[in-house]
Amino acid sequence: MENMTGFKRARFVLLLGALTSLIPFTIDMYLPAFPSLAKVFETNASAVQLSLTACLLGLAVGQLIAGTLSDMQGRRKPLIISLIVYVLASAACMFAPNIGIFIALRFAQGFAASAGLVISRAIVRDVSSGAELTRLFALLMVVNNLVPLLAPSVGSGVLIFGDWKGIFLALSVLGLVLLLITAFRMAESLPPHKRIPSNWKSTFSNFAIILKDRQFTGYALAQGFLIGGVFAYVAGTPFIYQNIYGVSPQVFSLLFGMNGIGLIIGSYAVGRFSYIISEKRFLETALYAATLSGAVLLAVILADGPLWAVVIPIFFFVTTIGVVGTSSFALAMETQSHAAGSASALLGLLPFILGALTAPLVGIAGEETAIPMGLTIFSMCLIALLAYQFLAKNAVRAESR
Repeated sequence: MENMTGFKRARFVLLLGALTSLIPFTIDMYLPAFPSLAKVFETNASAVQLSLTACLLGLAVGQLIAGTLSDMQGRRKPLIISLIVYVLASAACMFAPNIGIFIALRFAQGFAASAGLVISRAIVRDVSSGAELTRLFALLMVVNNLVPLLAPSVGSGVLIFGDWKGIFLALSVLGLVLLLITAFRMAESLPPHKRIPSNWKSTFSNFAIILKDRQFTGYALAQGFLIGGVFAYVAGTPFIYQNIYGVSPQVFSLLFGMNGIGLIIGSYAVGRFSYIISEKRFLETALYAATLSGAVLLAVILADGPLWAVVIPIFFFVTTIGVVGTSSFALAMETQSHAAGSASALLGLLPFILGALTAPLVGIAGEETAIPMGLTIFSMCLIALLAYQFLAKNAVRAESR
């Protein structure tokens, strides 16, 4: 990585960023269509949110498979196969005859999209370490965090000129473009002599070994629970903003996209100042800030506050995700140099498993209350802070004695 010119470095980051962007596009682009999907499939908010849950479960399971295969067979082959599946699954979503089939196809879509994230992260670990790993991953996160600014707006734009099927047509085209770029422009970053033998039993034993590292587990849980709160926000706000506060799909997309600015600020700050402020300091500060933001959000919701009073704490909460996502990933991956793909898969698994659990909770009390979302976000923030304090931080203290 150190031998790359500025142009090659930028192209490298943009390529990996494009691959990881497949996930936020897959998750966020169809959010403005949630109310219309409920009408088309003649179902309720929870059933539509279940399609998000299915996608998140696919992303979680897929990362385990893709991350493991990439340690065994290299990075390119599993990535190319997954992109082929993604294109087919996205196209099939357009022809789903009912909500059940649609949910199943969303699982397949998420399963296939997962490889872009987990393998890109593994490639970053293949080519860098230390502060360079943090800076490179921060750049990757900045590129990736631009997508929440665009995806809902693109989705709402499609809804102006067409219906929800146009969103999945656009996702199919995006997957096809990434497939062609990967096949013709991406080099292999994991040479054969560094690959893990094709033994699934030893691979899953390796997962257990990684999870016994209290630092890794603490960082992973802190990131996982906090991002679990993000998915409560992602699943809840389409109905809360549009049904409770009466905003249009376009205004919802604008409000949702604004939070992408917060993600970029958080990620950029870690990358820009990582040589001055330690990743651990960044992480701890952000976890406290997230918990405070979650508490304020819950208080506003319980007091039936206006829209602006809900939007502001959500913005600060999402901003902390940029900090926590970047710093916790760098700290966790720094502890694992022997199986970057497996470690990356575990880091990706927890947020999507927890997101799959939290997404349907926000609609459990119906479409006219935001209380479940506020409770879920605050709870996830608090648990993330406790996981960091009692696992990662205590492990660091024990090692320093």
